[in-house]
Amino acid sequence: MRDSNRQWIFAERPEEEPDMDSFELREGDLPEPRHGELLVRVRYLSVDPYMRGRMRDAESYAEPWSVGDPMQGAVVGEVVESESDAYDAGDLVSGNGTWADYTVLDADNVAPVDPSVADLPAYLGVLGMPGRTAYFGLLEVGDPSPGETVVVSGAAGAVGSVVGQIAKFNGCRVVGFAGSDEKVSWLTDDLGFDAAINYKAVDDYRAALDDAAPDGVDVYFDNVGGPITDAVFTKLNLDARVAVCGQIAHYNDEGVPTGPRKLPQLIAPRAKVQGLLVGDYATRFGQASEQLGSWVASGDLEHRETVVDGLENAPDAFLGLFSGDNIGKQVVGVSEP
Repeated sequence: MRDSNRQWIFAERPEEEPDMDSFELREGDLPEPRHGELLVRVRYLSVDPYMRGRMRDAESYAEPWSVGDPMQGAVVGEVVESESDAYDAGDLVSGNGTWADYTVLDADNVAPVDPSVADLPAYLGVLGMPGRTAYFGLLEVGDPSPGETVVVSGAAGAVGSVVGQIAKFNGCRVVGFAGSDEKVSWLTDDLGFDAAINYKAVDDYRAALDDAAPDGVDVYFDNVGGPITDAVFTKLNLDARVAVCGQIAHYNDEGVPTGPRKLPQLIAPRAKVQGLLVGDYATRFGQASEQLGSWVASGDLEHRETVVDGLENAPDAFLGLFSGDNIGKQVVGVSEP
């Protein structure tokens, strides 16, 4: 064990896109767990697009950070000191902690991690919050039927890559938008997408959709927003469903972006648009985790993690989300066994 603890602090509210001025690395004493808590040595921590919203001084579904707060997020780590009968030193767990070498977790709000099912970073992606988001967002909000066409934006990310595969399990034609030829190849060659569009290499998204989704769009899983979503809305079929999971194209906007008015495009197809927060399904997380774990263990559900090594590089890993550096889930490797 280290005799001190490094921890990232939220140092400054950003204007538009964050930069390193928003973060400060401090070193202090090891935290001490109280009754019912665990001191956990962080092995991997998660960086996620939703964290950008917590940097704003505004109400949202996730409580905003105050300047001076520790940076927070999901972690996977090893229990080094337990004040709970439920876990012992040496156990591997996942939960919501801080960007630090060591973090204190409430034993009632952690889950055990089984490295025989998947490597530890997967518990921050396909077997964590992103996987559950994909599972409930597609099956409950998108409600796909065999033979329908499902389009996914941000398809090579942690959520979108799982969405597309589950849609294929349900007998759908799947089309993904991604930001590089490497990502497009991963989607079609490894994950089984029927078609994928490199949005950085085409000028006309509507024409690209005509080729990739000639029968129109029955389910749209939106992780991005922006002009991709504008194009997809023109292709919605009768009774189409749209699951709005994320809008990363707008997370750094300081004003309200203008664009095509989408509501009139919902009238003729009688399409439904629904926002998605995975926390609404918290009582059913066990169901999703069991199914996702079974698919991963059998090899049916592919996953990929982009690991940035070193706690000191956590801000770089987070900022890389907005330039599309990652394929699959972006995580930070903090310590070795």
